[in-house]
Amino acid sequence: MVFKYQAAVTLAQVAEAAGVGESTVSRVLRNHGSFSGKTRDRVMAAVERLGYVPNRIAGTLASAGSRLVAFVIPSLSNIVFADVLRGAGGTLEENQHQAVFAVTDYDPEREEALVASMLAWRPTAVMLAGYEHTEGTVKMLRAASCRVVELLDVDGVALDLAVGFSNRAAGRESAHFMLKRGYRRIGYVGHDLDRDTRAGKRYSSFRETLSSDRMPLVDQEIHAGASSVEIGRLGLERLLARSPDLDAVYFSNDDMALGGYFHCLARGISIPSQLAIFGYNGLDIGRVTPQPLSTIRTPRVAIGQVAAQLVVANAPPQVVDLGFQLIEGATA
Repeated sequence: MVFKYQAAVTLAQVAEAAGVGESTVSRVLRNHGSFSGKTRDRVMAAVERLGYVPNRIAGTLASAGSRLVAFVIPSLSNIVFADVLRGAGGTLEENQHQAVFAVTDYDPEREEALVASMLAWRPTAVMLAGYEHTEGTVKMLRAASCRVVELLDVDGVALDLAVGFSNRAAGRESAHFMLKRGYRRIGYVGHDLDRDTRAGKRYSSFRETLSSDRMPLVDQEIHAGASSVEIGRLGLERLLARSPDLDAVYFSNDDMALGGYFHCLARGISIPSQLAIFGYNGLDIGRVTPQPLSTIRTPRVAIGQVAAQLVVANAPPQVVDLGFQLIEGATA
């Protein structure tokens, strides 16, 4: 799929599609003045169909708006996204761009609402996590005149620019590593895989790789909410209560894996001789635990840097795969 630039949908285009005047469209969108319910329905149908976003920046403020780069990210409690912002910040600042951000809490409907809010300020670019968005979000992004950058994934079709790595490959490599180490009774502890689609891709690929080697996943414990160290500890406790003979556990990320590590320390479970632990992300804390965490290290800061460079350079549509690094550590 090739991203095609197009001018932002205008008020005049909405008016023409709705069969009314521009002033009527303006009144409807501001919910001010006189208009019938039927007229409102026609106008809002045209807005929805065209993906129109009202422009809140007028006159002399328009040039200021063009310097904004909007980040719509799932979380700030997860250091992954803070690292991406840190990587992008320097490049944007050096080139007189201003970063603004909003947090979706992994909710696609909230992402759609926040993208609409950000586009109303006519940013020069919108950066989002992953490829999975609602139909409404995609429609708005395609109708906007700004650049779109999808971060932290390359498993899919990009709208414009994408910078990241293959989550499917990360799951596959994690499984290969554990199989080569001789682990045969492997379990999984993770968080909400429907909302965190990148974790879902890693999980699916990990499980498929085990099955292709005739070593299916023995058991799993998946928490319906967000990930955390505490949830990782509780998840491993519940998993081992059902399947005490597991010899290895794959966690959806390092936060969860560290929780599992702490559970083992508290219960006197020897790592990795009794139970191997493998994470994902390569967080700094995992390198300084008594036994460095076995994990996948992702280039989060570099992803932010490259994404910002592409926006500043107004680069042609492309996908940049920065890869990842498997860290053997000492827990698996």
